[in-house]
Amino acid sequence: MGLSLIAAGCASTSDATSALNPDPPSKMFAEADALLSKGKFDDAAKKFEDLDRDHPYAPEARRAMVLAAFAYYKGGKLPEAVASARRYTTLHPGTKEAALAHHIIAQSHFDEMRGPNRDQGETRKALAELKTLKTRYPNSPYAKDADNKIKITEDTLAAAEMEVGRYYLKKKQYVAAINRFKTVVAEYQTTAHVEESLMRLTEAYMALGITNEAQNAAAVLGHNFPDSRWYKDAYALLQSGGLAPREDGGSWIAKTWKNFPKLTLGGPG
Repeated sequence: MGLSLIAAGCASTSDATSALNPDPPSKMFAEADALLSKGKFDDAAKKFEDLDRDHPYAPEARRAMVLAAFAYYKGGKLPEAVASARRYTTLHPGTKEAALAHHIIAQSHFDEMRGPNRDQGETRKALAELKTLKTRYPNSPYAKDADNKIKITEDTLAAAEMEVGRYYLKKKQYVAAINRFKTVVAEYQTTAHVEESLMRLTEAYMALGITNEAQNAAAVLGHNFPDSRWYKDAYALLQSGGLAPREDGGSWIAKTWKNFPKLTLGGPG
């Protein structure tokens, strides 16, 4: 018992001495960097955090903070990576490493994205962070990568809206379906899903007897995607009701769609 108490006391004294007299920041940084190079990401992250805590005003401390986030990310500890990187961007928003920190935040959410038939919370977070990265750091080496990932996130969100919209359309819940397809047309015009969304709007509006909106949706589809199979379907659907695509400047689609043309359209080629 006595030996155990003595040993415990020595360990406690040793820990206290270590806390009061930490290694120099340069040594701690080198050790953490070596751990990172060896793929010991969790140990590296903790060592970088120790440096930041023990020497908060040392030149190495600021870089240690962002490298702790990077180590957590590489180790697959995404919530810890986000928290650490977020702390960096809050404390040092205008520094050289701020773009890397924000890239880590965006990438962590991006890696957590799920398919279009699953919850899209992480996808929305990823999109918001990627857009912020592009806005704040347009000349950073991460900006081009952000462009590509923005396209992927928007395509995933549009696909999710289409999944739900088709479900409502199949159930003949036309208003609910229209609301989903409207989101695609209004927010995700550059995705591959916009063609089908305009066709589905034509279909849903025709089912409700709102023919002017059906004609307008088909007109937008035909002007922007004249060779689309979806336009052929929309045109045939209107023809079955004795109608044709027609622009209506007062329609929400006309107001929403970028550079909507003021012209009368013929049938698909």
